[in-house]
Amino acid sequence: QPSESGFTTDVLALYDWAKARSGNSSILFWGHSLGTGIATNAARKLQEERGVQVDAVVLESPYTSIREAAANIPITRIYRQFPGFEYLILDSMARAGMFFRSDENVKVLGCPLLILHAEDDGVLPPALGRKLYETAREAYKDKSKVKFITFPKKLGLGHDYISFNPELPALVK
Repeated sequence: QPSESGFTTDVLALYDWAKARSGNSSILFWGHSLGTGIATNAARKLQEERGVQVDAVVLESPYTSIREAAANIPITRIYRQFPGFEYLILDSMARAGMFFRSDENVKVLGCPLLILHAEDDGVLPPALGRKLYETAREAYKDKSKVKFITFPKKLGLGHDYISFNPELPALVK
């Protein structure tokens, strides 16, 4: 059964596997959407439990916490007005042990952090990516390690297509 701790454990196992085979190559965590919470969890756990920083974290279409994401995704708009929305929808994730607190995780990271969000993201509002960036920027000692890049609506990248942008490799470097 999928769980937040299970996802994080899997990513750390994959990190160990890649690190053992990568020589001196850089390893970064790149998360998209739900994966952004997993990436920040794994980076934090690696740093706090092993004293190791991943080389960088890239968050594509991120959110601050899974609760805030669920409260702000457009599909829940109609249900927000009904009594019990918070308990039935938002609190159910907490009861299942799903928090994905990227906002708390970025406060303790020290590795380079790149946040990518499209202005026309119809799943996770770009305001959540901006809020996460501001949280990280406030917490990081070295502010130059935190970057936020938005992609204009005219590119039509939405929630799923930032990785298709031909300029992305240059932006990530």
